[in-house]
Amino acid sequence: MKYILNLSLVALLLAVFSCDGNKTAGTLGASDEVETRVERILSEMTLAEKIGQMNQVSAGGDVAQYADALRKGQIGSILNEVDPAKINEFQRIAVEESRLGIPLLVGRDVIHGFHTVFPIPLGLAATFDPALVEEGARVAAIEATAQGVRWTFSPMLDIARDPRWGRIAEGSGEDPYLDARMAEAMVHGYQGREADSTSMAACIKHFVGYGAAEGGRDYNSTFLTERQLRNIYLPPFEAAVKAGAMTLMTSFNDNDGVPSTGNTFVVKDVLRGEWGFDGLVVTDWNSMGEMINHGFGEDRKDVAEKAVNAGVDMDMMTYGFLSHLEELVKSGAVKEKTINQAVRNILRVKVMLGLFDNPYVDVDAAAAVQYAPAHLASAQKTVEESAILLKNDGVLPLGKGLRILVTGPLADAPHDQLGTWAFDGEKAHTVTPLKALRERFPGQVDYVPGLRFSREKRSSFADVVAAARRADVVLAFLGEEAILSGEAHSLADLNLQGSQSELLAALKTAGKPVVAVVMAGRPLTIERDLPNVNGLLYSFHPGTMGGPALANLLFGDVNPSGKTPITFLRTVGQAPLYYSHNMTGRPYNGETLLEDIPLEAGQTSLGNTSYYLDYGAYPLFPFGYGLSYTSFAYSGIGLDKEAYKADETLRVNFTLTNTGAFDGTEVAQVYIRDLVGSITRPVKELKAFERVSLKAGESRTLTVDIPVQELAFVGLDGEKKVEAGEFLLWVAGDSASGEAIRFKVL
Repeated sequence: MKYILNLSLVALLLAVFSCDGNKTAGTLGASDEVETRVERILSEMTLAEKIGQMNQVSAGGDVAQYADALRKGQIGSILNEVDPAKINEFQRIAVEESRLGIPLLVGRDVIHGFHTVFPIPLGLAATFDPALVEEGARVAAIEATAQGVRWTFSPMLDIARDPRWGRIAEGSGEDPYLDARMAEAMVHGYQGREADSTSMAACIKHFVGYGAAEGGRDYNSTFLTERQLRNIYLPPFEAAVKAGAMTLMTSFNDNDGVPSTGNTFVVKDVLRGEWGFDGLVVTDWNSMGEMINHGFGEDRKDVAEKAVNAGVDMDMMTYGFLSHLEELVKSGAVKEKTINQAVRNILRVKVMLGLFDNPYVDVDAAAAVQYAPAHLASAQKTVEESAILLKNDGVLPLGKGLRILVTGPLADAPHDQLGTWAFDGEKAHTVTPLKALRERFPGQVDYVPGLRFSREKRSSFADVVAAARRADVVLAFLGEEAILSGEAHSLADLNLQGSQSELLAALKTAGKPVVAVVMAGRPLTIERDLPNVNGLLYSFHPGTMGGPALANLLFGDVNPSGKTPITFLRTVGQAPLYYSHNMTGRPYNGETLLEDIPLEAGQTSLGNTSYYLDYGAYPLFPFGYGLSYTSFAYSGIGLDKEAYKADETLRVNFTLTNTGAFDGTEVAQVYIRDLVGSITRPVKELKAFERVSLKAGESRTLTVDIPVQELAFVGLDGEKKVEAGEFLLWVAGDSASGEAIRFKVL
């Protein structure tokens, strides 16, 4: 290969251990052989070739239009090409026609599956099953890498507590602990536990705070203190870095006036300095250029200088590095050792992925792994575990031999069922609920859509009501089109769109049981719809195998076990509302509401506590909530000790009993509260969870270990540590249940 050089051992050692090449132990765990190889390549590169590695382009269209830049070494990575034949041609030009033969890193937004589409990430989080989520990411990697994609811009680790933000669909919800466990699972799934040709580099994003965008408006500013960053928003990223994530993406937002792509503190000081991250840092699409719009830089040259000096390695679609870094180095504004370190980080990922040894894919074999039966089975199981039962008056599970009316805009919407960021999902392979039910119950299913799409408005539903009267049960599939959530799709109104609520109200007049299944990209405000249904199953956009999975749940072949990864609001005016809020000086205790206020009331402060006069203080459904066809009881909750030292481990013991008539799975959750701290602490924080499957009537005694160090936080002195004092602990099926027990930390 062209990159192999005849260097003397002395010269090689000088390259590896020179001041410019100093390397502390990194997070990727690269071997000495990998590092030696990186230094060999780097030592032969010109400045222009180094800068070319730092340039990523979207490669739509004809390969020929990029050929000259590839030959000159001006492109280090491409994205948005998935045709394996085209990818091979890109690689051939880069490897065989450029001076050094450095292969390309091919990226794609493989967010929740490649061809086999899994539930959106918010749905993945609803499973509370990291092992299953890792399995799904592995499936995505196998399918994507077969076509030449070796880098995914996932997982998104933004803590999101405002459902108006469209990108809430792409993350794991509101809780740092759950987010961290999902992050680890997805990193391991994408990259594999051991590197091979199916390893796809994970890209943890968006660094950092993007989910706190003001008002839930995408791309907007955030105003997070360093303590908030360290206690809430950074922990999932740190967990993913420790799990070996190869790459990281900066975010669009500015925090406290500093855009992420130029934020030296978060990228250089925390990520690189404190955590020792030695992977690749890439900008989001033109986020470097958008620093000009922010008013953080005058022009592309200015923002290129700020970004590279902040610790960014690769520019996605601004061309600022390619256009200006060479002159910035010559002027002294950017040091060449800064460029060298960026290129090391890029080359290290390419070497570890094996791209230098195997840059091409087998075009003929690529199609064989797509939609493999095992992949479809994994996707279906994930839907079954992710769906959340929110209401059931006894109508579910449904019996056999029923005349079924299927209605609603999501009943047969193969495109929308896939959800946001499903670029490579194919609706021809989507199994919708209508298709699954017709195959399962031939001759028993009538279909009257009522609404053609979620936003449609209609004044009369006489045809649907007439059909409902002829049926034994009505299944109404409602929700959002895929385009209504995801990037740039924030909403101020979170009610069901169009005339969907009116459809439910009309169906109730038929006098038949109505079961709603909501497929959406966010937690919608469905309180007004609950009186009009007998049962409600919530499925964050479920992907390819949503139809058969939902049918299995509705008819009791599978018992629902999903839990809410995000608080469900009663009304959008409550946003943001999340379970782990701080205790105020005047916490709500159920006092005066709007209807209780007498006419001409005096100007008092009424309840004198923190709440809304019209909606109180509580959500519709709390974090961690989800019903089952059976019931569970917790008993014997206790700890092995009454007091612990900071270096010890809490041992939580409890008995979980399935007290109902169905086999089922419960997600047992452990919450802790630090009663007094140097700063105000949250009223509850999730510290552990475990999925437990029990036969009807079965009991099991369980033990959950929690290192006391998990109680550490960044306090008033800016240091992360466990503070001594009294704590409360709950073991329950959601964040609002259970009786607390006390313990101390010495």
